[in-house]
Amino acid sequence: MFENLSDKLQRSFKNLRGQGSITDENISEALREIRLALLESDVNLDVVTELIEHIRTRALGSQVATALSPTEQIVKIVHDELVNVLGRDTARFQKSSQPPSVILMAGLQGSGKTTTSGKLAQWLKKAGHRPMLVSVDVYRPAAREQLAIVARSINASLYEGKVTEANPGTDAVLRLAREAKREAASYGCDILIVDTAGRNHIDDALMAEMAALKKLLNPSEILFIADAMTGQDAVNSAKAFNDHLAITGAVLTKMDGDARGGAALSIRHVTGAPIKFLGTGEKPDAFEPFHPDRIVSRIMGHGDIATLIERAEEKLDRGKAEQFAKKALSGDGFSLEDFRDQLRQIKKMGSMKSILKMLPSVGPFAGMSQAIDNVDEGQFTRVESIINSMTQKERLDHEIINGNRRKRIAKGSGTTVQDVNNLLRQYAQMRKMFKTMGSGGGLKAQQRMMSQMQGRQKFGR
Repeated sequence: MFENLSDKLQRSFKNLRGQGSITDENISEALREIRLALLESDVNLDVVTELIEHIRTRALGSQVATALSPTEQIVKIVHDELVNVLGRDTARFQKSSQPPSVILMAGLQGSGKTTTSGKLAQWLKKAGHRPMLVSVDVYRPAAREQLAIVARSINASLYEGKVTEANPGTDAVLRLAREAKREAASYGCDILIVDTAGRNHIDDALMAEMAALKKLLNPSEILFIADAMTGQDAVNSAKAFNDHLAITGAVLTKMDGDARGGAALSIRHVTGAPIKFLGTGEKPDAFEPFHPDRIVSRIMGHGDIATLIERAEEKLDRGKAEQFAKKALSGDGFSLEDFRDQLRQIKKMGSMKSILKMLPSVGPFAGMSQAIDNVDEGQFTRVESIINSMTQKERLDHEIINGNRRKRIAKGSGTTVQDVNNLLRQYAQMRKMFKTMGSGGGLKAQQRMMSQMQGRQKFGR
């Protein structure tokens, strides 16, 4: 998501290492690198100019903590200024005093409004709300059917309505919206999510229709859905929608792709509206609230442990995890069956790359970026296939797996005997490591490492 920007910033910070103090000369060189990093990451030019000037003023001013090294000073200042750009607080939803509260989804065609509408409904359901979905896109073929499919996949309420007009236009759009709001109130739904029509570009007809919907529904939220892959085009579109509709927030989609992150740093500055959510994948639950401080932490290479913990608490079975820990740390160790069950638990949290990206790239994890590049997601599927090809007796007692059994397991899992051997060797090493930890041999060393990481993580030492 922000890997390119993060890598470029880390390189610019390295130029200050070894400097005894911050001077106009060495800060200018570092700021040139930071400016280039931001521009290459598609950050709006006006945002970059203002940000660089704020950093320069603070770096050469009296606000700098003298106890920090030059590198630490710049890292801290850049961190604080990025948080200021994105907003210091996580955005909150506004609600109507008279339910249902209406959320109007705005954006250009192809930005991901329909998919995001479903993800938002799923997220609201988890929070205890009762959302209803409606599509008022009467122009695009199968647009309303697409939302119906999304609604069924997450078991969400949907108002389908009927389009009876031969040549449907704004009147049909407003009728559907009016009926949907009445239906939501009748069925006790406290939120109505309105998926609107988009265009390939901004035009007067689109804005007039959105303005009419706003007047009719009096929405508590108007969310602009932006495709982060389009970079500055997304920022320009956000400004146009905000000028006409006064959007209350933005949602950035496709943040799991090759998006360079610049749109996230630009939209709030250009529109004044906060970013409220990120779409991070195709699945309904690949959707997360936008926490400015956590995003900046990722950009600065400090990871995002808070989000990782939240994801673990949501996805993992605490009882199974505790049971596995007791087995692993006991003298008896754990079986291949336990190992497979834990792999399945971890896969619920997302791809291994997405998990590793939330770890800091400093301290003990300094080489993490290279490790992420080398992650083979298919390896986890192969490991599970190998274990599934074993008999239950073999999974519970790996020592009985001889040469003939290994050939059978390899054939059954579509892998090689070498793959089976590698898995058994790694499994044996894990059992040994956990046994050492359980006896206390490795615990103090781990505690020292974690203590050092916590002490260094804040300023990237």
